[in-house]
Amino acid sequence: MADVVSNFSAPMTSGQTFELGGRPARYTVLFFYPKDNTPGCTTENMAFRDLHEQFLEAGAEIYGVSRDSLRSHEGFKTKLGLPFELISDPEEAVCQQFGVMKMKQMYGKTVRGIERSTFVIDANGQLVKEWRGVKVAGHVDEVLEFVARQA
Repeated sequence: MADVVSNFSAPMTSGQTFELGGRPARYTVLFFYPKDNTPGCTTENMAFRDLHEQFLEAGAEIYGVSRDSLRSHEGFKTKLGLPFELISDPEEAVCQQFGVMKMKQMYGKTVRGIERSTFVIDANGQLVKEWRGVKVAGHVDEVLEFVARQA
């Protein structure tokens, strides 16, 4: 798989800007989710929150990505007590780079949205693992297990 991920920057919570290039962590975990304050996305963010310390111990930083505004992200982050930053991508630039925008069925209608996906990128910018079309149950444990095995 070892594709090199192009450097990018994007606004994120806490008034910071995410820059992929030069991240100090051994691994950067980017998880793309459809929308703040929805059941599956809340569950997924809480699962990453609950295992955050183990990810740090394995040398991985976590970032959530969705098309929501920074204002929405700040409220969602505060409400759930998330210890990691959320990247706002309303223009879908990061989503397009990772190819996560899909046509999906929702309540009998076809809508365009983010396909729940997770990517692990090493310190050299190499994509080392990806999960697409993720089901929330058990997923975060699987990502942590992968990262921990690499350590």
